[in-house]
Amino acid sequence: MALSSHLQQLQLKHQHLSKEVETAQRSPSCDALTLAELKKRKLRLKEQIHRLSH
Repeated sequence: MALSSHLQQLQLKHQHLSKEVETAQRSPSCDALTLAELKKRKLRLKEQIHRLSH
């Protein structure tokens, strides 16, 4: 897989997680642990994207 397509896939996953986090934050039934895990996954993706693009 080419680096550019890999970065593109990571960015799409990051966008998807952003939407999941937003939805979870609006949901009264979402617990803090689930929300924290989503945010951690999102941050790891962001760091990986940053590392690969520089």
